[in-house]
Amino acid sequence: MNIQKTAFQTNHIFYKILLFVLLFSASAKAQIQKVEPPFWYAGMKNPELQIMFYGKNIAQYETSVSNNVAIKNVEKTENPNYLFVTIDTQNLKASELVFSFKANNKVAFTQKYSLKERRANSADRKSYDSSDLIYLIMPDRFANGNPKNDSNASLTEKANRTEPAGRHGGDIEGIIKNLDYISSLGATTIWNTPLCEDNDKQHSYHGYAQSDVYKIDSRYGTNEDYVRLSSEMHKKDMKLVMDYVTNHWGITHWMMKDIPTKNWFNQFENFTQTHHRREVITDIHASKIDQEVCVDGWFVPSMPDLNLRNPLVAKYLTQNAIWWIEYANLDGFRVDTYNYSDQTAMANWAKSITNEYPNFNIVGEIWMHNQANLAYWQKDSKIGAIENYNSNLPSVMDFTLQSQVTSAFNESEGTWDNGMIKFYNNFAMDYLYPNTNNILVFAENHDTDRMNDKFKYDFPKYKLAMTLLATVRGIPQVYYGSEIGMGGDKGKGDADIRRDFPGGWGGDKNNALTKEGRTAEQAQYFDFTSKLFNWRKSNEAIHTGKMTHYIPENNTYVYFRYNDKKTVMVVFNNNAKAQTVKTNRFKENIKNFKSGKDVLTGKTFDLATEITLEPKSALVLELE
Repeated sequence: MNIQKTAFQTNHIFYKILLFVLLFSASAKAQIQKVEPPFWYAGMKNPELQIMFYGKNIAQYETSVSNNVAIKNVEKTENPNYLFVTIDTQNLKASELVFSFKANNKVAFTQKYSLKERRANSADRKSYDSSDLIYLIMPDRFANGNPKNDSNASLTEKANRTEPAGRHGGDIEGIIKNLDYISSLGATTIWNTPLCEDNDKQHSYHGYAQSDVYKIDSRYGTNEDYVRLSSEMHKKDMKLVMDYVTNHWGITHWMMKDIPTKNWFNQFENFTQTHHRREVITDIHASKIDQEVCVDGWFVPSMPDLNLRNPLVAKYLTQNAIWWIEYANLDGFRVDTYNYSDQTAMANWAKSITNEYPNFNIVGEIWMHNQANLAYWQKDSKIGAIENYNSNLPSVMDFTLQSQVTSAFNESEGTWDNGMIKFYNNFAMDYLYPNTNNILVFAENHDTDRMNDKFKYDFPKYKLAMTLLATVRGIPQVYYGSEIGMGGDKGKGDADIRRDFPGGWGGDKNNALTKEGRTAEQAQYFDFTSKLFNWRKSNEAIHTGKMTHYIPENNTYVYFRYNDKKTVMVVFNNNAKAQTVKTNRFKENIKNFKSGKDVLTGKTFDLATEITLEPKSALVLELE
């Protein structure tokens, strides 16, 4: 009888312990739904790490960390489902930490957290610069390397290639499989429009309304696929640029269902959309309400505006950016809608990143058509210094030049204001910029008119535009498909300027990704572009040399790029008729050179008296 009682008691205790363990495990799983950043790296210059724990009523628990790690701050908000814990990682080695969450002095559950080893020389990584050519890809429209991931049960919008503005199935695998094509064009760097999850019900293909900024959209692939893209590119000496968005997320972002704090997003009493008049940011006469609506208004109704003045938000975005750099081994950022956010917060964001990575390049989208407005936003701007402001943003996009490319080359007769004088006037304003070599130059991107459409598919005009981009100061960027003559009418909607690349999908009748598959017209475009930009790759006079240009005459324009070792003379004839350019005027730069060899045709031109150019043509002459 006593033996049976003892056995019963033993079993009873065993089952109570088992029940406790099961309940404890279930509690831990249910309690923590998200940890962001999901892991971090040892040896960062800024040792403070803010970890966000998300789970039901998690703020009621007291927190401690293993390994004698110091907790510098624990911040709770009015939402009890969030806990922001800041720890000091100074002198910590790669290891696994354990966070304990206590209630009534008893550990309710724990959470493991990894500090990983950084790559060797991670802080000193080289970024993209003026020696590069950036190839801009809209991944959903480039190539479908893995048809199995075209749709996902957990994401709303499914693949439908018959819908122009739908998901078409392009993915990371499609980019990886076509890296040789991109490299053969002369491109050294790829900028993809955002690849993080965008769970909008429609038009999610563009990626700018992100629903999870720590997760690659499964219709593009996985986080591991993105890391593999970076790795495969680096094997080919190519660089990967992430399109980063600081101003807004998507309406379907997981936080929108349970906002961490009321001022995580900018909100007015009634829905307020930005007026897009960003001149008010630097306007000394601007009203406060105009400035407030500009910065705090939502970009569109489906994109909640992030409040970077909230320190929790600012830290979250800074760490997210750094996490992607480390995790995916990135080579740079392009930042969307850069000056729609609070300018002080953005300066701090950029400074935090470049403090960790001194050579890391970040180009901001400042979509304005005035050089002073653009130059204000580049790091160390003298214009910004008037207001004691430094953006810390290394690079800006040259939208003033972009708008001239698709207009000037359509103007076959030069006047006081039209034709090649537009380029002269643009570069005459370069004194405003702190660093003209580090400006992104382009004729088009995923938001603008397509260049070939604006030129009515006139190949000579395309050649003029590409020659300009390849030989002026700055970092050239080419939009996917233009190099094979692709176009699109923005008047028909954004989807038309974001068409599928022919050959990117199995069954495409035309495969322009291969030499054999290109039509004669596509080959004409590609061969010219490839020869031009592959020549540019090794020409330091173009990358970092000085520039001297001459006032256009008769709609012709001449400039020189040069350093101590090489001089390149670029001559444009923007007329519908042949033109002869007298060389005596350019003796200042021609000096004792006798001839110039055209890098595209191999033809040699005598510089003694004059050069004759065909209609709508350009020469790129290496002087000898």
